Amino acid sequence: MAKPETTVGQVLLARVEAQVAVLAGLDDAVRADEPDAVHRMRVACRRLRSALRTFRRLFTPGATDQLVTELRWLGAALGGARDLEVLAERLAAQARELPAACGPERVAAALEQWGEREYRRVRPEVVAALDSPRRRALGDALATLLADPPLRRRATRPALPELSRIAAREQERTAGRVRTALAAAADERDHALHEARKAAKRARYAGETAAPAAGARAERFTARMKAVQEVLGEHQDAVVAAATLAAQPVAAAEPFGYGALYGRQLAAEAAARERLPGVWQRAGKRKLTRFG
Repeated sequence: MAKPETTVGQVLLARVEAQVAVLAGLDDAVRADEPDAVHRMRVACRRLRSALRTFRRLFTPGATDQLVTELRWLGAALGGARDLEVLAERLAAQARELPAACGPERVAAALEQWGEREYRRVRPEVVAALDSPRRRALGDALATLLADPPLRRRATRPALPELSRIAAREQERTAGRVRTALAAAADERDHALHEARKAAKRARYAGETAAPAAGARAERFTARMKAVQEVLGEHQDAVVAAATLAAQPVAAAEPFGYGALYGRQLAAEAAARERLPGVWQRAGKRKLTRFG
């Protein structure tokens, strides 16, 4: 007897189940402030939210709307601590690369102290979110979704054609946002590039979801979208870092060092924008979405 063909619904539920397990398994690690635990939990939130949004037409209308909202809430609650941690590490490391005349160690030490203060300030918000009834309700809702998936009939369609169609849709969404960003005026450019980054990330996650069924072709699509996400992420990180440096009250004590570090962020922004067209040219090829 021939083996039944994998359906797109099966592929989606496998992705959701795997990420729910990751999310549930990280609560204790985040409470213990283990290295990278907040980051991994935040990524699981993003992957789950992306799956529910990208494949929403497989679910009965409105069935996952509240879950998407709650996953966005948890991700945001985790995000403050993680973003501060990464930003402080980035700036301190770059400060130590400055010329001696810039006072690299003094600037790095000041930035590390700022990062530690800010992390201690937001850390209780992370623990409070994990201990809240809202977090427990989210876990229950995800378990209910998996126990009785509210899938529509279209979820029984063969996986590969549907996964290819979804990848093509996400690729086109990203293409539109990249085009908008490249044509944007200077005062709108940073926001437009950030929106393009979010689209590339969603496309990447669609590729990850497809990979168990579509294999190497989906992995290639995922890798190309990840490259776009990363170059846009470099731009966004530099934008945020520049704004943070400009707002530092201690900058007046080391104006030369902080000015040099600020200049590095502007250079990083420009380098990322220059790289984007070439990276997108490789990611925007239509053949990348042909999984079967």
